[in-house]
Amino acid sequence: MKTGIDAIAFDIAKIHLPIKTLANARNIEPEKLEKGLGLIKMTLPDVYQDPVVFGANALTKLIQENEINLSEISRIYVGTESSIDSSKPIASFLLSLMEEKFGADSLSECDAVDFTFACIGGVDALQNCLDFIRLNPEKKAIVVTTDIAKYDLNSTGEYTQGAGALAMLVTSNPRIIAFDNNWATNTKGLFDFFKPYRTISKSEITKNFNNEPWFENMESEIEIHKEQPVFDGQYSNQCYMDRTRNAYFSFKKLKNSEETIYDSWESIIMHLPYSFQGRRMLSEIYTLDAKTKILSGNEDASEYQNKLKEISKSEEYKDFVNQKLLPAELASSLIGNLYTGSIFMGLLSTLADFYDSEKEIAGKNFGFLAYGSGSKSKVFEGEIQSTWKEQISKVKLFETLKESQEIDFQTYEKLHKKEQKIAVRNPKNEWVLDRIEKEIPNLIGSRYYKWID
Repeated sequence: MKTGIDAIAFDIAKIHLPIKTLANARNIEPEKLEKGLGLIKMTLPDVYQDPVVFGANALTKLIQENEINLSEISRIYVGTESSIDSSKPIASFLLSLMEEKFGADSLSECDAVDFTFACIGGVDALQNCLDFIRLNPEKKAIVVTTDIAKYDLNSTGEYTQGAGALAMLVTSNPRIIAFDNNWATNTKGLFDFFKPYRTISKSEITKNFNNEPWFENMESEIEIHKEQPVFDGQYSNQCYMDRTRNAYFSFKKLKNSEETIYDSWESIIMHLPYSFQGRRMLSEIYTLDAKTKILSGNEDASEYQNKLKEISKSEEYKDFVNQKLLPAELASSLIGNLYTGSIFMGLLSTLADFYDSEKEIAGKNFGFLAYGSGSKSKVFEGEIQSTWKEQISKVKLFETLKESQEIDFQTYEKLHKKEQKIAVRNPKNEWVLDRIEKEIPNLIGSRYYKWID
């Protein structure tokens, strides 16, 4: 019996800032970002959008486009690192909104939970649902990934921002891709990228505070939440390479293969914080698992790195990238980072590109190299099914991305600082954040959403 992704839908922020506009404003040579990192646009949430909105829109599309009977859904599992509540999962918001739109109690027997491990949380949710379907082949599950990648203004991560969600129906005998049961994992507890709780003393805020109640806060310190992470870019890249390399060769052991594993993959789908991240990270695996060994293993650290740089610039490696990685990069260039959704958008981008170019890939294997900071990698593979074209024809990825509305730099900064109060684009046929309760004591902070026709 096969298990995998039967259908897929997405919702991406509908406004964007051209990377060239950002580069000029920050005195960065645009080519360094466009040709060096593969960045063209970065998508941004409007004032009425948050991770629940993106997830709900993607899930609504999935249900409507595939005429899903909600009584058949046993799980809605969400991968995210953009949670809006420390207790109530995004999955519970999605469940209630789907019942509001498609029928009361239609999901009352459905399990719902969030998975958090930086950008790999969605893969964790998928693996869990696949295991569930293998044990219960008559049941169905849905995986949603939803995130807003936001970085501090003028930071080195600013130009990699993005926002959106994907929703995937997981079933037995899937119509898009069926996954092999070999999953390799490599994990370390590190601080390469994280979103810590931060505090500031009341005395620093008021200068004359004596620990009196302050907005109902009795503690001597005020806890601050920031959407923006603490990160070390170079260290995070090294963690990405280390975890992914180790997981890749663990996967090779699971397959009990002496052959070059990546040669068996038609395409390679990787986590892409920016479009060209995968090609930069993969050169070591490409080298170490090559049929003809390029590195002896006796090089010192400096010589090793120099040889990797040479290989990454070689025509052979560039051809490899164009064949195996490029299709997954196309959407990333136009969207930005989706955190947990990045690897699945890479899959959708590849399938949409092959669909548009009328390339037949049924029966071909795709390799997946997932990564989440903190840090963990998982490597697995899946086989494209004979009915993939029919399912992908519904999605219209690149057609939708062309409809994105460009904004100017001033509007971008106002949105980032949350100074913008009026929507840039009027919502239509989508969920919106309607209000956040500020008055009723036992509902303070509760978020309410509504559907706009």
